[in-house]
Amino acid sequence: MFSPQLGAAMQRREFIGLIGGAAAWPLAARAQQAANLPLVAVIGMSSEQTVTARSASIREGLKQAGLIEGKDFVLTLRFADGDYARLPEIVKDLDGLKPRVYVTVGGGPIFIHKQVPNAPVVFTGIAIDPVTFGWVESYARPGGMTTGNVQNAIGGLESLMSKQFQFFKELVPNLTRLGFIGLTDTAVQFPVERAAVQKTALQLGFAVSMYEVPTLADVESAIASGQRDDVSAFFVSLDPRLVARIPQIVASLAKTGKPAFGPTPLWTRGGLLMSYYTDFDDQARRAGGQVAKILRGAKPGDLPIEQADKFTLILNLKTAKQLGITVPSALLAQADEVIE
Repeated sequence: MFSPQLGAAMQRREFIGLIGGAAAWPLAARAQQAANLPLVAVIGMSSEQTVTARSASIREGLKQAGLIEGKDFVLTLRFADGDYARLPEIVKDLDGLKPRVYVTVGGGPIFIHKQVPNAPVVFTGIAIDPVTFGWVESYARPGGMTTGNVQNAIGGLESLMSKQFQFFKELVPNLTRLGFIGLTDTAVQFPVERAAVQKTALQLGFAVSMYEVPTLADVESAIASGQRDDVSAFFVSLDPRLVARIPQIVASLAKTGKPAFGPTPLWTRGGLLMSYYTDFDDQARRAGGQVAKILRGAKPGDLPIEQADKFTLILNLKTAKQLGITVPSALLAQADEVIE
């Protein structure tokens, strides 16, 4: 005998089942759609916080180019946190996902192409000449599977560093000897940077003491050596591995009572006196635009290497006050950002 109550209960269960199924279908559809979209894999050399910020700008560049995340592409992020030894495993992991394009933040294409030779790579935040080191054939026609943008404008790192040091000498006019701290276990970046520091120092009339250390653990001893040598001030290398340790390094430099500046805004915002450098977010947005072209069918080797044309001067007045430094009004007027 059929029970009206039982029939009503069955109807309710069927209705709830239909609702649940209807809710599940969009989720399944979205997951299926995402699995079929081109994957953009971003690998950063530095900390998670820094790489996440750059990836937001890459996303913005893709959006400005008319591509919508979740509809036209999906993006995944990995970061080395300053440990280059992790890169082969990161690339191996990502290769299993078959990215359509790799983006490197603060690193070149070589470590990817060793494992995935035919992968398109867009690099951003690079401070060396990609032609000199054989990454590309020329700025106008890179060739191969690589394109991107570089931190320096025409004139290379020396031109940019000359401007950095000119600003710093306005803040520290009694600069006679600069202590330069860098990591030596890279065959590409450090020699270029060291040569640029030496040449610029010679042009501007101050000496340089090189504190070249093999690992991050040795940075503290380098700072102590500079203090014993009574350097006038410190300058920190561009190496992205150092960026991952900004709080610790800034704290150690502060204990010396010496002025110190870093090459990028991250160092000034972290507590050093000054920085003058390219706009990383602008470069990452431009990288996003290059990725968009590749997703639409362009060959990386046909896309010109872009050079930086936007630079920012940042002054940390709080640090200046702690050091007893009066910032010249003319320099203050030129600052793009002032930290108080």
